[in-house]
Amino acid sequence: ITMVQREAPAFDQEAVETGSRLNQWPVQLRLTPVRAACFQGAHLLIAADCTAYTRGDFHQRFLSGRVTLIGCPKLDQVDYAAKLAAILSENDIRDICLVRMEVPCCGGMEFAIRRALEQSGKQIPLHITVLSTNGKIIQEGE
Repeated sequence: ITMVQREAPAFDQEAVETGSRLNQWPVQLRLTPVRAACFQGAHLLIAADCTAYTRGDFHQRFLSGRVTLIGCPKLDQVDYAAKLAAILSENDIRDICLVRMEVPCCGGMEFAIRRALEQSGKQIPLHITVLSTNGKIIQEGE
């Protein structure tokens, strides 16, 4: 793995003042209960851990109005499919937005969501956004 160091941007007071768009806690997929009031009628965001650090507008663009779950299939070394299938089966999820990186390990998150959808037996719209390692959106769609 090659580490890339970027020049730090100037301090942005406006960004600090806008605050968080996070709607619930916990956000870590492994810690989130299967049944929770926040899931009822929810627009679900599932984001790979690294994604929030690549885009300055992550809260405005992705978190706003969504219930957020985060995880990393490589670091957590867990199959998220069963937990996600239970969440999808037990709750009224309106749609799912996956934000992942272009790196191969993030493919595990997408795979787990697709398996969870199959296991749940529900037809829930899935929108996928793939980010490059420098935060550019390189793919959007289903």
